[in-house]
Amino acid sequence: MSDQTPGPAGLPAATVFDALGAEYERAFAASAAHHASLDRLLERLAPGSRVLDVGSGTGVPTARRLAAAGHRVVGVDVSPVMTALAARQVPEAEFRCGDIRELPLVDGEFDAVCVYFSLLQLARGEQRELLGRLARAVGPGGRLAVATVPVDVAEVSAVFMGQPVVVSSFGEEEFVSVVAGAGFTVEERQSVLFTPDHPMGEPEPHLFLDGRRP
Repeated sequence: MSDQTPGPAGLPAATVFDALGAEYERAFAASAAHHASLDRLLERLAPGSRVLDVGSGTGVPTARRLAAAGHRVVGVDVSPVMTALAARQVPEAEFRCGDIRELPLVDGEFDAVCVYFSLLQLARGEQRELLGRLARAVGPGGRLAVATVPVDVAEVSAVFMGQPVVVSSFGEEEFVSVVAGAGFTVEERQSVLFTPDHPMGEPEPHLFLDGRRP
């Protein structure tokens, strides 16, 4: 992300990702760290696990790889365009268009949850609250695969792939503490620098965490 300035002046997440569509998938397709995170999750999941993919985007690579391994995937995304793309690309999974903050979650409903970069357009308090809800949704022994851009910002205006957005995040150590405070034991972390394959792509830090609910 570039041109970070204080004050909210961005588009809603649905508008941003409706505009980006498959362009987002192409920009991040070369993320080896994302695939490595999925590799670790797949190694730890029991056959036929129930997995919630928060901010499922186009369904690629997360839902596609999980479904191909025989897991039951439910993807949730606020963008109608992204949701339609995902349903076409990964017909074995179930996709719902909606705001995860408004989706009822049943305790222990899932065995694992994936949250790849879908927290960034939520306020810090909303991120904490959602992670707590997700910890309850997976129940004891449940798995978390989460990724973010670990920068210390709160409701800052930025430009992402040409789209004006408002982002909030935490520095790396604070984000680890936030995930732990939500109820997950952080078992592994990976920090990388990644440049999206896009004319406006700039190097950005990525943090991937593997968590487990005790």
